[in-house]
Amino acid sequence: MRILPALLLAAAPPAHAIQTCELDGAHVNPANGHTTAGKSGLMRCKDAGSGVLQREQELRDGRFVGAVRFYRNGVLEREHAVNERGNRDGLAREYAATPGANNPLLREETLRNGSTVGLARAWYANGTLRRASFHGDDGREQAVAEFNERGQLAELRCAARPQLAPAADDAAWCGHRGAPAPVSLYDGRGALAGTRVFERGELRRRESYWDDGKPRESAEISTSGGGERSFARDGVKRRETLWVWQAGAGDAAKRRLTTLEREFHDSGTLLRERRWTPGERGAELAAEKRWYLNGQPREASEYIVEGGKTIRRDLHFHDNGQPSHDGRWLLAGRYEQQPLGIHRSFDEAGRLRAERHDDERGRITRERELDAAGAVVRDDAVFEDGSRKAFSR
Repeated sequence: MRILPALLLAAAPPAHAIQTCELDGAHVNPANGHTTAGKSGLMRCKDAGSGVLQREQELRDGRFVGAVRFYRNGVLEREHAVNERGNRDGLAREYAATPGANNPLLREETLRNGSTVGLARAWYANGTLRRASFHGDDGREQAVAEFNERGQLAELRCAARPQLAPAADDAAWCGHRGAPAPVSLYDGRGALAGTRVFERGELRRRESYWDDGKPRESAEISTSGGGERSFARDGVKRRETLWVWQAGAGDAAKRRLTTLEREFHDSGTLLRERRWTPGERGAELAAEKRWYLNGQPREASEYIVEGGKTIRRDLHFHDNGQPSHDGRWLLAGRYEQQPLGIHRSFDEAGRLRAERHDDERGRITRERELDAAGAVVRDDAVFEDGSRKAFSR
């Protein structure tokens, strides 16, 4: 995230507010460098109409470096410091800016040249911890614990080692003390929303629940692979995915390769299945299947490689389970395919009723029709111009 220089922040108050600023009792204009040139001290800006303090900002030899504070209705709302590059640097805090003696702290973090580093914390207005996160030297968030207003754990993301103490006990929750650690997660009402199991910071099992306690999603993860499942509100499984881990080459991180996907109807009937075969270049689609709602197969495709070429064999079915079509296709590109060999069609009793012959270029060379008894009623040779004649043996 790009961090705006403090001078730009100072020069852009809300459109409806007119501010007057002073330094050591003398008027200055933060948008006019001539009025602040060479000066040092704390500039204070107030609402021109009410005189209520709105901002304080430190000057060093005419540059905005050091402390910055913003006020809402005269109550401290944000404070931080900026470095010579104009980026936030050091401890930063945000407050509720509520009038009176109590002004609850809402967020506290440490920044290094505009990026959050180390432990950052956020609180609800009642003082309950809302969120704790740890950021690496590159500013990336590595571990997170979130809580509801009751103080119950609501979300957890772990790192390879404990990082959230003393704000949160991720050493215990993330399984850094030996055995895998199960933890429960709760929603804002205090109801159980999910569970997690971590082992040395790595997620091993994840479950989430609908508001009535029935399973919504589940996942199991191991060092070799894992699986995910999702469920409808009535408990019916709607989707399932399995995968394996593939180690990256050199310093590349391991990647997840899907090996199986299944989709289910809201009745629980399996509708679609796809399988992949892991390889050096990733996962190659190996097979696809579809079903009718009555449970009978609808379509099945198999992908094979012959002579360096990918071929797909398609089988289609009537809703009684009998085949309706069988044929192969040469996959010449992502969206290009051509018929290959003999394509056959069948009636609802599974009897062969038609054949189409294609040459190596995907052109029709012969067509045959058969009756229900299996007798040939038409057998034509087909030519390039579309003309035909009876096939001669």
